[in-house]
Amino acid sequence: MKKHIYIFASLLLVSGITLAQKGNIKRANKLFEMRAYNEAAEIYETKERNQEVLQNLADSYYYNTSFEKAVKTYSELFQTYGDSINIEYHFRYAQALKGVKDYSEADKHLSRYYDKPFNTNAFIETTGKTTPHNFKLQHIMNENSSSDFGLSFYGENKVAFASARNIKNPSYSWNELPYLDLYSATLTDHNTLENIQPFSDAINTSSHESSAVFTKDGKTMYFNRTNATRKKADEERIAHIKIYKAELVDGKWTNVTPLPFTSNNYSTEHPALSKDEKTLYFASDMPGTIGSFDIYKVTINDDGTYGEPENLGATINTKHREQFPFISDSNVLYFSSIGHQGYGGLDVFRSNMVNGSFDEPINLGSSINSNLDDFAFVIREKDNMGYVSSNRKGNDRLFGFTREENVLLKYQVAGIVQDLNSKELLAGSLLTLFDESGTIIQDVIVGDDAYYIFKIEPNKKYTVRGTRKAYIPQDVEFSTDSDGKVQHNIYLNLESFADAEEHVKENEKGEVQIELEKIYFDFDKSNIRKDAAVTLNILVDLMKKYPTMEVEVSAHTDAKGSDQYNLKLSKRRAASTLEYLVSQGIERKRLKSIGYGEKQPLNDCIKEGVCDDEEYDVNRRCEFTILN
Repeated sequence: MKKHIYIFASLLLVSGITLAQKGNIKRANKLFEMRAYNEAAEIYETKERNQEVLQNLADSYYYNTSFEKAVKTYSELFQTYGDSINIEYHFRYAQALKGVKDYSEADKHLSRYYDKPFNTNAFIETTGKTTPHNFKLQHIMNENSSSDFGLSFYGENKVAFASARNIKNPSYSWNELPYLDLYSATLTDHNTLENIQPFSDAINTSSHESSAVFTKDGKTMYFNRTNATRKKADEERIAHIKIYKAELVDGKWTNVTPLPFTSNNYSTEHPALSKDEKTLYFASDMPGTIGSFDIYKVTINDDGTYGEPENLGATINTKHREQFPFISDSNVLYFSSIGHQGYGGLDVFRSNMVNGSFDEPINLGSSINSNLDDFAFVIREKDNMGYVSSNRKGNDRLFGFTREENVLLKYQVAGIVQDLNSKELLAGSLLTLFDESGTIIQDVIVGDDAYYIFKIEPNKKYTVRGTRKAYIPQDVEFSTDSDGKVQHNIYLNLESFADAEEHVKENEKGEVQIELEKIYFDFDKSNIRKDAAVTLNILVDLMKKYPTMEVEVSAHTDAKGSDQYNLKLSKRRAASTLEYLVSQGIERKRLKSIGYGEKQPLNDCIKEGVCDDEEYDVNRRCEFTILN
């Protein structure tokens, strides 16, 4: 009888173990679905290592940046199941290998994934020579916290950041740290955060808050907040993120509302404001994205409403994650990406805005990017300083940086200046090179060969401008690349005002003048009559069309009357004409007035009584000569 009882008990035990194992797998899969990767990995490690278990276990380590364990598990997965593995695992395995700096092995999987050769070591060497700046990082000291990120400018002397320091908050299942709150602080010269204060309960809730950005007046804040409830997406239950707006009223943050283009069905995150505060950049996985997260922009209208979000397109966005945008005062877009070629994890990139579009992103190089995640980059370019976040030392940490220009490699731009229509070489033209902030780098007056050459640097945005008296200035924007193209040939074709405009003519003396119908003044008067104003408005329109045009307004009289009287009258009339042009919106510095009296007749009527009225009338005139 005992034997039967023992056998029965054994069967119950085995059955119980089997049920427990099945239950544990379900629990592990549920935890994995909820992104509780640490807990999920603990269970998967105890299970039979079939393909599903190995895939989820490797991914659990990968998403929690336990890259040594991830590499070991992915290796076992590929050795065991080979070609039956989804191609996306090649990408994650490669990123894990980069995380331990095994670039050669990572390249094998990236080459398989992208179906083209990869050489990360060569990329790193090239980037070191061609990245526009070198950065010097310093860890920001921040007591009482093990995880912080997203340091942002908050007025002149303060900063804001997200932190997991509030142990009263519930723990986040992904990394088992407290939920994030937003804090303000002052940053000392020794890179230490002081006077750390949480934002009010209107901002900080029982959910995650992060990625704060502020208007220049400090009265409006945009920030992230994670939804309290999860929505099912692609077989996973995800708590999506929304961008919220808050207003500072009487010293308190209030009117906290999600932006109208946010949703419970997808995430919008990491807001960034343009210099004029009329465009908001952000990251999102909304429908229509190219990858898992893309960079978008949306117009902020004058009435406080918003336009339609616009995807920045395939130049910026890849099939993987692009996040943490920041737009500088020079319209340079900085963002983090795991989809563009990099050192491992999220790297920081920059892209210049050229003629209204962003050009090919450039990796900022090894002085700021590591083999792990580097993100939440912000900069004050005029001061060459800023902040970045990184998990290169384990949990997320805050870093300050300064930057200097990388002078390892110099590029050139060269060309000739010629007339647009005749193709004549325009010796004596002025060529000016500007950087991305509009600062003059160099200028030169070309010689007889009309040839110019400027030294430039890689991966920067420039403008070369050609100017010449009586010609329309021409600006050409360009960005230098990192593909070995050190020589940029830009031919500047300048068109003369005389060729471009029917009212502009060159006279016998070689002066370029704007020919208008004759302007009449009442006898012994200098005020502008209505009929004269109609004529002068043609000149106003022309000067508004060409904002750099400078004009001399000259007035002339006939020989009747005394020399002194005629000189004073012509000066009054020239000055009156100038004042009318200024009243119509033409800058005074672009105008010069002069009265010549009777000293510059167009005929031989140089004294009274020698000509008839019609001949004297020829000399009573206003002339408009283009000075520049």
